[in-house]
Amino acid sequence: MERPGFLLSRTLLLVYSVIYMVNLTVALATKTITTDQSALIALKAHITSDPQNILTTNWSASKTSNICNWVGVTCGVHHLRVTALNLSFMGLTGIIPPHLANLSFLVSLTLRNNSFHGNLPQELAALRRLKLINFGFNNFMGIIPAWFGHLSKLRTLGLYGNQFSGSIPNAIYNLSALQVLDLSNNQLSGSIPREIGKLTKLKGIYLAYNNFEGKIPREIGNLTMLLEIYLDNNNFKEIPNEMGSLDKLENLFVQFNTLKGTLPVALFNMSSLTSLALHLNNLNGSIPDNVCQHLPRIQLLDLTDNKFSGPLPSKLWQCREMQVLALSSNKFSGSIPKNIGNLTQITQLHLELNNLTGAIPPEIGGLRSLEVFVVYGNNLNGLIPSTIFNMSMIRTISLGLNQLSGSLPANIGVGVPNLEKFVLPENQVSGVIPNLSDASKLTHLDMGRNSFTGFIPSTLCALTNLQVLGLEMNTLTIDISTPEANILSCLANLRNLAAMYLTGNPLNVTVPVFFENLSTSLQDLRLALCNMRGEIPSEISNLSSLAALDLGYNHLSGPIPASLGRLRNLQGLYLDENKLQGYIPYEICQLENLVDLFLGVNQLFGSIPPCLGNLATSLRSLSLESNLLNSTIPSTLWEVAFILHINLSSNSLTGSLSDDTGKLKVVTDMDLSNNNLSGRIPSNIKGLKDLVNLSLANNNFQGPIPSSFGDLVSLEILDLSKNNLSGVIPKSLERLLHLKYLNLSSNRLQGEVPTGGPFKNFSAQSFLSNDALCGAPRLNMSPCKSSTKHKPRSRKVGLFILKYIIPGIISAILLAVSISMLILHKKRSVPVVIEATLSPQLLWRRVSHLELLRATNGFNERNLLGSGGFGSVYKGTLSDGIDVAVKVFKLQLEGGFKSFDRECEMLSKIRHRNLIKVISCCSQTDFKALVLNYMPNGSLEKWLYTENSSLSILQRMNIMVDVSLALEYLHHGYSIPIVHCDLKPSNILLDDDMVAHVADFGIAKLLGGGDSMTQTMTLATVGYMAPEYGMEGIVSTRGDVYSFGIVVMETFTRRKPTDEMFVGEMNFKQWITKSLLPDAIKDGVVDDNLLGTEQNDDDFVSKRDCLSSIMRLALACCAESPEERISMKEAVATLKKIKTKFLKDAAGGALLNRPLVQHFN
Repeated sequence: MERPGFLLSRTLLLVYSVIYMVNLTVALATKTITTDQSALIALKAHITSDPQNILTTNWSASKTSNICNWVGVTCGVHHLRVTALNLSFMGLTGIIPPHLANLSFLVSLTLRNNSFHGNLPQELAALRRLKLINFGFNNFMGIIPAWFGHLSKLRTLGLYGNQFSGSIPNAIYNLSALQVLDLSNNQLSGSIPREIGKLTKLKGIYLAYNNFEGKIPREIGNLTMLLEIYLDNNNFKEIPNEMGSLDKLENLFVQFNTLKGTLPVALFNMSSLTSLALHLNNLNGSIPDNVCQHLPRIQLLDLTDNKFSGPLPSKLWQCREMQVLALSSNKFSGSIPKNIGNLTQITQLHLELNNLTGAIPPEIGGLRSLEVFVVYGNNLNGLIPSTIFNMSMIRTISLGLNQLSGSLPANIGVGVPNLEKFVLPENQVSGVIPNLSDASKLTHLDMGRNSFTGFIPSTLCALTNLQVLGLEMNTLTIDISTPEANILSCLANLRNLAAMYLTGNPLNVTVPVFFENLSTSLQDLRLALCNMRGEIPSEISNLSSLAALDLGYNHLSGPIPASLGRLRNLQGLYLDENKLQGYIPYEICQLENLVDLFLGVNQLFGSIPPCLGNLATSLRSLSLESNLLNSTIPSTLWEVAFILHINLSSNSLTGSLSDDTGKLKVVTDMDLSNNNLSGRIPSNIKGLKDLVNLSLANNNFQGPIPSSFGDLVSLEILDLSKNNLSGVIPKSLERLLHLKYLNLSSNRLQGEVPTGGPFKNFSAQSFLSNDALCGAPRLNMSPCKSSTKHKPRSRKVGLFILKYIIPGIISAILLAVSISMLILHKKRSVPVVIEATLSPQLLWRRVSHLELLRATNGFNERNLLGSGGFGSVYKGTLSDGIDVAVKVFKLQLEGGFKSFDRECEMLSKIRHRNLIKVISCCSQTDFKALVLNYMPNGSLEKWLYTENSSLSILQRMNIMVDVSLALEYLHHGYSIPIVHCDLKPSNILLDDDMVAHVADFGIAKLLGGGDSMTQTMTLATVGYMAPEYGMEGIVSTRGDVYSFGIVVMETFTRRKPTDEMFVGEMNFKQWITKSLLPDAIKDGVVDDNLLGTEQNDDDFVSKRDCLSSIMRLALACCAESPEERISMKEAVATLKKIKTKFLKDAAGGALLNRPLVQHFN
């Protein structure tokens, strides 16, 4: 038996031990909490912006502060360590310090939706407990670190919405526990390797909005746990059959890629699939008839913008859970199956732009959940079934561009109370406009270009939400019998109405009555060809929001009201083809946003207002033809720097043509014919490099044709007939390679008619009534050196009448008939008749989606020229035989299409021989495209990197000169500089003559003046973007200079700035810098094809000197600081000097053994 004293001592020892261990544990815990606190304080110190003051006020460095209570911090219950850090949506800016790696118990790290930037520190690899990382929507950049592969417990990796580039590191595929991989919305490239098949626990893979390419690896079929795959907006080319084995997959999105061929049959065997989106690819073939049997849970099927053909599956009704069916912009044919009416869950049905025929089945009316029904752009015929007007949930009905006929039910609004858009243009529907008053939510009503008759019903005034009313080109009129029936008496109720199109209806009302009650919300009012009479009321100025007013082709009389000058938002004023009288009011010059001014074919007299010069930055089209104007042309008109179209023909204008005419650098059409202008044609007209159509016919010009006309390199139509011009036809006109029409008849020209260039295509009619001309027999004129006897005068007269007078009379009659027909169909954008008859392809015009489909064979893969981040480019041939390139945009580009129409038309007016000409655009809600000049020799990138394609030093230098001139024009050719933002070899295209044209300047930003800067989301490409783009989003003309320097380096080295040799510390620019010797350039730097092998001959020396100078120029463009870079003006001048010296050296040998060293300040 133990003694009590011994037991007491043992008890005390045990108590002391427990107390010691507790104290030790507390001490250890205190130490580790301090470590975590230090790590978080270090993070806070690297935060440069905390707009909500969350960390500033909550994270304290005090020792008494409990970090487990800090905002965003979660601690473990047992070990008192930080286990989770969530700083999402706090607007924080800064970098991640390496100290964060001391949070060694961290399991979850979430920093999404902030502005963290820079590279991720290597030290984070020590966080081995991490299961979740979410760095989404920040500004991290560089390559994805390979150290992620060490985080063996990681289940979720979210790096989406950053600026990571390069390929996915192979180490990622070692994360065997990974369930979610989200790398979307970055700038990643390369292919997905087969190693992805090792991530067998993946449930979601998100790689959308990158630049991945190649085939989707078949090993993806090993990932049998996958629920979601998002690969949209990349350049993947093929879906593997093995993907069909993913029997748990619910969502598959591979839209906006370059998939081609037929879909794997196995794809239609994934019984769990609820969403399949393959929008905008090059897939073809048909859809299996039993598709719904194998995809019983499908809710969204989007195959829009592919090449699928054949009939619609007859068993679509078996897709009982279908909610969205989008099959538009394909080649589906046949009729719409009647049993589609059994898709009772469907909310959206898109079948537009196919080749569907037959009638719309009445069974469509049974789709009680349907909200959107779109079938425009097919060949549907027959009656519109009344049942579709009983779908109470329907919001959009779009039936335009078909062959539908019959009439509409009398009161269609009752059954469609939620209808917002009813679109029916370009059909054959007849009868009266029905009562729509119960469809009170209508915002868009377009029934134009049909065969409606009768009155425009006053019940339309009940549609108080209406924004667009389109009734043009019908046979509608206005009932003025009673105020209740007269729609004009209630138009003021339409307070939201922004656009009203009534062109081509015999309204038969006076203008003042029409304008009495119009809503001040109106922005676009089209009333051309409406048989309207009377004077334009001064109260028209009350329509303060008006941007376009078209009253052309009516019977308006009286003066143009001065009050129009108060419509400060007006951009288009079309009053042509009326009987307006009086002076052109000077108040028009107050319309500072005016783009189009059409006052032609009236009875206006007096002078052209000199104040039109006030519209120097806005006016693009001026049409004053066929009036009684009798002044001189005001000198201020030549100050309207951006004008494209001028038509002053058929007036009584006098005086001479000013030397300042040459200031109109971008004008494309100028018609001054049929006036009383005199004097000499100024020689500096040569400055009009973009001039396409010039007519000075039927005036009193005298003297010679200026030889400088040979510099009008864009000229296609030239009419100098019926003047008193003398002297010889300048041989320089042979340089006008695009000239298609020439008329020099009825002058006093003499000497030999040139034979080169376009002259070989002109007939005798181009030179009639110039008795002293001589030339080839085919021109029916005397040979220039002939000893033959003259024919008797009477016989000459007979032959003259037979050959010239009679054909001339016949031609005049035909021309008059053609002009009369054209006037009846004249469009707003075609002010000059000769343009429409001789050169329709030169004019800005709208092109329909249907026309583009036909031009490109339905956007056939064989027409595909290339694709990239913004869309795809196809070759097409328009109905007039002109080859074009059609750039189809990806509509998911955020914010990219808010002002598409306006910006496209603006871009069409930017003209330079080294810029791709924007011919037209097509803009619809779900389709937007630019129509561009086709460049048959492809891109500079193709010439640099395609086998068997080589460019000489001189060719490359010429291309760089062309590019520099284009950028100089964008930067300095306007009062508002235009920044390209994305110059690279793939955006430099070559025509038949290997002349370079810069493309994609439509992505540019318009700046406010000089070398202005703006902060924006950069659109530049990695490797070509200036440092300030990627770091701060700053865009300026100096950024383009940087890109130009990189392109110059690439052109002469044949290496991309993203070449794998530049992945480490050595970048492209540093490599070039280190390669330059004092008087030469190191071997192996420039393209091997350029220098040759004989290093001692003069040719080698001249090439070496030239390349050395070019590289120094490129480096001067690529200075790190924008302020230190040269301007494009300096770049152009220097490049031309280098070229001149090279040509001299090449012609006469290398006279000097030292390079042309350029000094840049």
